[in-house]
Amino acid sequence: MSAGSAIATTVIAVNRGRPGTVAPRGRAEATGIFKEPVAGRAAISTAGLEGDIIVSTRHHGGPDQAIYLYSAADYAWWSQELGGTPLPPGSFGENLTLGDWWAPPRVGDRLRIGEVELQISGARIPCGTLAARMGDPGFVKRFARARRPGCYARVLVAGKVGAGDTVTLLESSPSHPTVNEVFDQWYLEARDPQVLRRLLQAPLAERAAAAMRHWLAQVD
Repeated sequence: MSAGSAIATTVIAVNRGRPGTVAPRGRAEATGIFKEPVAGRAAISTAGLEGDIIVSTRHHGGPDQAIYLYSAADYAWWSQELGGTPLPPGSFGENLTLGDWWAPPRVGDRLRIGEVELQISGARIPCGTLAARMGDPGFVKRFARARRPGCYARVLVAGKVGAGDTVTLLESSPSHPTVNEVFDQWYLEARDPQVLRRLLQAPLAERAAAAMRHWLAQVD
């Protein structure tokens, strides 16, 4: 898919978090992972989706990870993987459920969706909260093996989005890493310093960039 063209997909749902609790370590913890589709159009700012609940701000949210995107194609795969279990939009905690991805999503890709412009900043790294949400203590490992992390994005232009909006790829650089290349670094036993340096040239979310710098210091 070339930059500057509409992607053959649309927004399936815009999902806002509501207060909830999970117990990933045997005790109840507040979470905003329970997200549900909203009616009509919703405002997105550089801080994220208006009214969205984010509890664990150490790992989620912030200007570099303001919006999380997942796809209906991933949902279809997971439904089959989970024995036909239906999963409604928002089940993975995403703000925007897209029909499918452009191939392949890269860090730095710029998108127009409705009035909003986004820039892809990295991959979602699974945690115990996701496992508790899915009711499977082993789901973190399943999610890692599946290599379907979805994409975090920063907001370049605020505005409103809604279900049915077209997704347009405005800019993409083949020199930037794919989102899956970034995701894979978390699960390697040995990391290549040249690869880490290349990844750090891309406009990664600061949390991911900090991890890359830490790993690079260990292998240099």
